[in-house]
Amino acid sequence: MIEILIIEDDKRIADIHRRFIEKIQGFQVIGAAHNGAEAKDWIQVLKPQLILLDVFLPDMKGTDLLPFIKSESPESDIIFITAASETAIVKKAFRAGVSDYMLKPLTFDRFQKSLLAYQSKSMSLEKSDSLNEQSIEQLWNKNHEAYMEQVITPKGIDPSTMIKIKEQLAISSTGITAEEMGTACGMSRSTARRYLEHLTADQKARAELLYGTIGRPERRYFFTP
Repeated sequence: MIEILIIEDDKRIADIHRRFIEKIQGFQVIGAAHNGAEAKDWIQVLKPQLILLDVFLPDMKGTDLLPFIKSESPESDIIFITAASETAIVKKAFRAGVSDYMLKPLTFDRFQKSLLAYQSKSMSLEKSDSLNEQSIEQLWNKNHEAYMEQVITPKGIDPSTMIKIKEQLAISSTGITAEEMGTACGMSRSTARRYLEHLTADQKARAELLYGTIGRPERRYFFTP
């Protein structure tokens, strides 16, 4: 059983992660911390095998916890779950040997894929004193593919802006128009529409033509889990 500590400032999101984990066999949540101070206490006491780490905590950045984890619980592995896509932060995570880097918002499929890949990696490292070439290739290439899947976007589509759009879309249970998205994210309607149409073409959103309160049809976009 792989024991997990969740470090996430938003209790609602932490609960979603907990429920995701409960659906995946072989994992168990042993604690949840909502700020850096709590996280340090949990890490020292629990020495978790795996830590799901957010970057934006109220009293420090998750990246600032990396040296502490290495010092106090060196056997702990780390997966980042964050909205942060800044190169400096990604670079710190990469250099610290973070196992995976997932950008919010994320689906259960992406979450499950990451944890199962980690589980497979852990089992490979524990079952034998030496590994063949295929096993070694798998240990690194899976993580690389998972990361690139999240951060690569076409020309003209900014990754950080796309994250905002996805987050807003995910919480808009009745759908959202390009104009409403532009207002919510502080951008023009045309820019919001470009991102929404990109998500629709990529089948990460769907669009419906619905009649609004003034009788004219409006194109509303819905999150596709």
